[in-house]
Amino acid sequence: PPGHAFRRVTLTKPTFCHYCTDFIWGLAGYQCEVCNFMSHEKCLKNVKIPCSCIAPSLVRVPVAHCFGPPGHYKRKFCAVCRKSLESPAFRCEVCELHVHTDCILFACSDCRQCHQDGHLDHDTYHHHWREGNLSSSARCEFCKKTCGSSEVLSGMRCEWCGILAHAACCVIVPPECTFGRLRNMILPPSCVQLFSRNFSKLHCFRISENLQTESEEDDDVDGSTQGSTKDIQISTDSSKQTLKIFDGNDAVKRNQFRLISVPRIAKNEEVVEAALRAYYINDDQQEYELQTFTQQVLLSDDVINRNDAAEDSNLGSVFRESVPEAWIIRAKPKDEEVIRIYPAWLKVGMAYVSLRVNKDSTVQTVIKEVLPLLGRQTECLQNFKLVEVLMGCKQVQRMVLDNQELILNRLKDIRKVNLKKKHDFFFFLASRVPSLTEKVSHWLPPKQAQGFYVFIFLPFAANVVSVSHVYQAQGAVVLQISCFSEAERIYMLVKDTVVNDKPLNAVVIPEVMASKIPQNCCPLLVFVNPKSGGLKGRDLLYSFRKLLNPHQVFELTNGGPLPGFHTFSKVPSFRVLVCGGDGTVGWVLGALEEIRHKLVCSEPSVAILPLGTGNDLGRVLRWGAGYSGEDPYSILVSVDEADDVLMDRWTILLDAEEPAEGAENGIAEPEPPKIVQMNNYCGLGIDAELSLDFHHAREEEPGKFNSRFHNKGVYVKVGLQKISHTRNLHKDIKLQVDQHEVELPSIEGLIFINIPSWGSGADLWGSESDNRFEKPRIDDGLLEVVGVTGVVHMGQVQGGFRSGIRIAQGSYFRVTLLKPIPVQVDGEPWIQAPGQIIISAAGPKVLGVGFSKQSDFVPALDV
Repeated sequence: PPGHAFRRVTLTKPTFCHYCTDFIWGLAGYQCEVCNFMSHEKCLKNVKIPCSCIAPSLVRVPVAHCFGPPGHYKRKFCAVCRKSLESPAFRCEVCELHVHTDCILFACSDCRQCHQDGHLDHDTYHHHWREGNLSSSARCEFCKKTCGSSEVLSGMRCEWCGILAHAACCVIVPPECTFGRLRNMILPPSCVQLFSRNFSKLHCFRISENLQTESEEDDDVDGSTQGSTKDIQISTDSSKQTLKIFDGNDAVKRNQFRLISVPRIAKNEEVVEAALRAYYINDDQQEYELQTFTQQVLLSDDVINRNDAAEDSNLGSVFRESVPEAWIIRAKPKDEEVIRIYPAWLKVGMAYVSLRVNKDSTVQTVIKEVLPLLGRQTECLQNFKLVEVLMGCKQVQRMVLDNQELILNRLKDIRKVNLKKKHDFFFFLASRVPSLTEKVSHWLPPKQAQGFYVFIFLPFAANVVSVSHVYQAQGAVVLQISCFSEAERIYMLVKDTVVNDKPLNAVVIPEVMASKIPQNCCPLLVFVNPKSGGLKGRDLLYSFRKLLNPHQVFELTNGGPLPGFHTFSKVPSFRVLVCGGDGTVGWVLGALEEIRHKLVCSEPSVAILPLGTGNDLGRVLRWGAGYSGEDPYSILVSVDEADDVLMDRWTILLDAEEPAEGAENGIAEPEPPKIVQMNNYCGLGIDAELSLDFHHAREEEPGKFNSRFHNKGVYVKVGLQKISHTRNLHKDIKLQVDQHEVELPSIEGLIFINIPSWGSGADLWGSESDNRFEKPRIDDGLLEVVGVTGVVHMGQVQGGFRSGIRIAQGSYFRVTLLKPIPVQVDGEPWIQAPGQIIISAAGPKVLGVGFSKQSDFVPALDV
């Protein structure tokens, strides 16, 4: 079997085979000494899963993983050591790779390739198989038998199309991947271009850095002391001893070591072999040696026998009575070596070329010898470069080697610093690329006050950085940078800049090449508010990044909706999915309205996954009262099958006549007019006052507002506190509907409703027939005006016992405020100064995505 070192072991507890998932009967089985793969004797000849020690060498195009913060994952298994994740572990935010904290250094950089890095130019994609961590009910696509297991790491899943198969069955699957059922919604990787050399995957996929722990700040996570005892506990057996093993100078500097337990009476090669296995290296132990910190090489053949060695021996005893000795494992110097050179993105039809190099071999001579082996002997040497690729657990580092550099010296230096990295170290032969491009977008804080502009002068070279787009209304600028190091420097500079006590947002965004998008493809642009719905948005972010291309999933707390719309600005046809409450939907639709004229697809359909407290728009479009853990895959299928539904959208002009406070030189000037967009309803008086009190309570203690039940309880508490208050709102405002004055009854709240759902699903207008008014619809171009007499009346409406007081129906409204009054639009409340409020239709109707009335799900909004 590929790379494994199987040995017969005695079983002391129930054990399952990692190949066939069946129970291993009897007292004996076969276990790999490196990666802990367990197998029946009959299954050994069929095992095709490579060992963790050789898995990195099988990766043709390495892609680093995107590990999130450590967490607890039940019934999951480590992809490196294959053991269960009983302690906090890491999970890749893009693919389903799970690893222990001390195994993360050995994780193979084989994540999904979600974009091209300037070289990939093919449109055919192969399945991206990921082993294990399937549900126990998962079934193979071909033999229809169970391929998942909750006992072992087994079964295969394609990370693009989601097809499931046994390890034996996946080899007969045609290699081409068609992206499965969601093919029309996925943004193909061939259409996305991003040069991400100097940015981690967290930056590339815009994952909030505040979620990362301090232990993840470096490329190598420190899993030395706390995690190294997972496999080997300090032995109490007097016949064995535990050793600290470092694999290079870098490990000594970081204090990253592995523990091994070996018999006290053992040969030197046995200790070396155990040290290599601890670092997932399955090479010949004769090529390695152990050294003490004083660089004394162990020459004795019997280094463990303490009875024959004096305590003050010059060589030093490997074992002592108390504290274990620490050792460094080194590779013995060689005069010749065989290296592998991968043809990178050159279309030559082979995975790699093996080449023998000696102490005189330079980069130039290697390129000269490799080109004939690749059938490129007629081409000029100057058109090619040798790239050194080092696969880290979180970042793949690339460096172009100088033509005169000696290859053996380069290998020696790398092994001295870190022996394990030698196995994650590759040479790639690639064509020289004349120009490189980075796109870094800098966004001012979300929801910035309109008319407020900041000009930041960044010291950069004019021939390296250019301004691609400027969005003045949103306070954003897009920079196009042709130098990797300059892009990284400017990114960090912006991240550290604060304007008016608000930090700027820097976002790395890809370039979507619209010309390469298939004709039948309508990619889905996903916005998720992770703070909505009791923090369920965090899980949805992970699920959608896994099911779709991560470059089409945007976290709204990291730059707002503008980066997503700018990324899709050239896409001819796309849909939008907004995951959040009514306020989040309004935020996204407002940004869409402002940037619509810069989009090739100016009217994308907008679907809603309700995560908030009220979710009235989601109820009307029949996406449900709120997300409660449904399968994200089925949600995406529902969005794909949904129809379009027209819906009105309204513009509200707020023109305060009262002068602004704090005027200079004693001259008072009124506040400038403000324009907001409305989708659901606009409330004045008691309705807005309750929303404002709830908003203040959430700002004071945001950590307590993590569930819909608690949020509604706070609403009830606030309402009870105001049950006896009277305000006589009808005396403080004047209403004009379609140029006609309307006399208001005795009310405490005035509400303009656009949809037949208010206050978490209540029917404020009522279903009774009325000869005075037309039957309300969401696309009739009319607003309904309803009044409420107080908190008790609102409670009766919530309970379905009463309706509101019908006042008017029209398409143009002017409200005159005679005193400061609470106002709320789609759940966003504030105190409005005296003045005029004008409500009118906002241009074209919004187009929602919906189903038939018999369906469980229905609309999505198309603006």
